[in-house]
Amino acid sequence: MPATTRNKFFLPGASIATLMMLGALHARRLYYEKQTTDLIRQGKEPEFATDVKATFLQILPLRLISRTWGSLTSVEIPTWARSYVYKGWARAFKADLTNIERSLEDYPSLRDFFARGLKKGSRPLDPNPTCLLSPVDGIVMRCGEVREPGTKVDQIKGFSYSLPALLGAEPPPPRSPDVKLTASMQHTNRSGAHKTQWMPWLKFWSRADTTPDSSLNHLDTQLFYCVLYLGPGDYHRVHSPANWCIDVRRHFPGHLYPVNTRAVRTIKNLYVLNERVVLEGKWSQGFMSMALVGATNVGSIEVKFEPELKTNVPKYSFSSGSSLNIRVYGDKKSDICVNRGDEVAVFNMGSTVVLVFQAPGSTLKESEHVANGSVASLSRGFHFFVNNGQRVRVGQAIGRW
Repeated sequence: MPATTRNKFFLPGASIATLMMLGALHARRLYYEKQTTDLIRQGKEPEFATDVKATFLQILPLRLISRTWGSLTSVEIPTWARSYVYKGWARAFKADLTNIERSLEDYPSLRDFFARGLKKGSRPLDPNPTCLLSPVDGIVMRCGEVREPGTKVDQIKGFSYSLPALLGAEPPPPRSPDVKLTASMQHTNRSGAHKTQWMPWLKFWSRADTTPDSSLNHLDTQLFYCVLYLGPGDYHRVHSPANWCIDVRRHFPGHLYPVNTRAVRTIKNLYVLNERVVLEGKWSQGFMSMALVGATNVGSIEVKFEPELKTNVPKYSFSSGSSLNIRVYGDKKSDICVNRGDEVAVFNMGSTVVLVFQAPGSTLKESEHVANGSVASLSRGFHFFVNNGQRVRVGQAIGRW
């Protein structure tokens, strides 16, 4: 057979083999993530354990790979091919296309398709004003009350990470009734230096919907957290979980490791190491912070009210404290107030959102008197009613007080 004839058959054969291999790897990854998610839902999650893949990821230029991927996904796709490409992506990653706001042909590139919006009313908000809403479509990885000394929370069973390291500031401690909050806090940058600033979350705004509820003064104030994972097929826009005012934004350049279930189980301090944007402010119950954590191929995090913010830029120093970029919105009466359900940010592919917030905790109160004396009952404060491993959608209530 002539060489030219052999080449005509060789190239398509190699392409098909490559696609089959990638398809098999993708199917294996989806199967692993489903198995892990099912175990988390059943309370039988695997313990933390490093592996060869986690070590290998540390030597890869993942930031460069992510920028390259971003450039590729920004290439305009011919109109006739868009429907086939996007439907293929949706099948591979189980994306729901029933409520997208435009037809598939109206998305010029994969990047536009990733950041697609939804039809108005497709994500109704829970009407109860005393609930906290899910800011994203995704899976609840972990949620609960912060109880560990030094404000540490579990990344996964067997390993914890520091909330101050994640947020770039010490979150407020739990409060007992009638205990006044202090007026300063320690901000920590990546080099370990400290500087004292006025606690931005102590500022009271004139808007009624963010004023602390005086009826809750008798309750202990506790610190809660919730970690939500967005997969590649999920809706990638982030919405406000409550009415709150944002007056500090911190941008931490960093690595761009994957944040899927395997990476969470094998990479220490995953959320602290990765590039992230932290929004901090105050809601009716006290402190509120939202960490938008980037991942491989998700170097771009867009904040709606600060379009000039650029993430995953080519040049910065990992060791330099100057890499931490802080903007204080409230220093010139320019704090950003958003309502529950408002769009706040956009991820370009999947990633993770970490909510950290104050809310009233449970307290004992004297409920009634009986023959043997007084009986104390539990006054229930904030409580989650979603479980680890559960899938949630924007606007769904994840907790209530």
